[in-house]
Amino acid sequence: MPPTSFVNALPPHKPDAYTPAHHIGNPPTAFTNPWPSYQNSGLVSAFRARFNLPKNFVPVPADRLGLVQVRKPDFDSIATQKGLKSTWIGHASFLISTAAEAGKERGMNILLDPVWSDRVGPYGMVGPVRFTPPPCTIDELPEIDAVCISHDHYDHLDADTLRKLNAKQKGDVRFFCALGVKSVLTGLGADIHADQVEEMDWWDGVTVTKQGTGSVDIVCTPAQHRSGRAPWNIDGTLWCSWVIKESAEPGGKKLFFAGDTGYCHVLSNDQYSHHDAPHPPCPAFRDIGTLYGPFDLALVPVGCFKPRSILSGQHSSPEDSLSIHRDVRSKKSIGMHFGTFRGAFSASFEPVTEPVERWRKGAEAEGLEWGVDVGLCDVGGTVVV
Repeated sequence: MPPTSFVNALPPHKPDAYTPAHHIGNPPTAFTNPWPSYQNSGLVSAFRARFNLPKNFVPVPADRLGLVQVRKPDFDSIATQKGLKSTWIGHASFLISTAAEAGKERGMNILLDPVWSDRVGPYGMVGPVRFTPPPCTIDELPEIDAVCISHDHYDHLDADTLRKLNAKQKGDVRFFCALGVKSVLTGLGADIHADQVEEMDWWDGVTVTKQGTGSVDIVCTPAQHRSGRAPWNIDGTLWCSWVIKESAEPGGKKLFFAGDTGYCHVLSNDQYSHHDAPHPPCPAFRDIGTLYGPFDLALVPVGCFKPRSILSGQHSSPEDSLSIHRDVRSKKSIGMHFGTFRGAFSASFEPVTEPVERWRKGAEAEGLEWGVDVGLCDVGGTVVV
């Protein structure tokens, strides 16, 4: 069945002197990070780092000491809470529920980068293995109105999850993605049809309205990352972050989802943030904060960030994400992209407990109040703003 929601474009809202410098070709056939804050380390450097850098492999604690807790979400109870709600499914997966509009039974339910699979990689046969289970099954989710995908990497776009979700919804769900990802979604074998998918460029925005439920604004915003599900299509699709705004009222709550992003390339594996780096930080986040901030809640990545000389351009350290928190002018930021999968590269260099430790230590060093300005939540936990 075709989706029962309606999508209308929002008026253009872009930075001054904007040009699509992230496009390669016209129309684009590939994409790039257009800022000095990004540097491609290259396959040779990555290969050398994997085999030459001193390893720091620490097994996942068998007793889960120091790992995030898992709780089963009570979606009926969550639906009765007032405010914009964000429930963490693990890694970069969240369920966002907007506040119910006057006279409506519920708000809009939006999934961000949903992944339920135990392994993320081609055909579910290779790739990182989940060490923290999802807090619920896909069938236990409430009705889903929209899905936003930040990019096509397997730990953010999972074929089996989307197949099950689309079947649960009987095709009545909208998918939002950046340029080039539409063909990935429709080619998954998940019975996702072209009329379900809205493909967007950076700074494009839409209002999604569902009769009897409400509406929400969704804006595709920049991120500093890469893409590709096969070696022959690296950077052939666009990556992005997302702005989600309750659109019924002028004062509707706003959420920023960073997806998977770097902040600034650093040269040394001893550097965890941009403060002493020769490169400037990515300017996109200040643009997002200027155009759409302040945000009531931001979801920012804090894990899978080592080794820094290879991953810093595309994966944020906890310290980098504290800068993103400030740049986008968020009132509260929650760490994500940790505690669920070990990165295929970072697994040999980053203990799974390190992101939490650095996120809290960095926040306190910058004078941010833990649990108020920045913090964490359990897998299955809900933050309400």
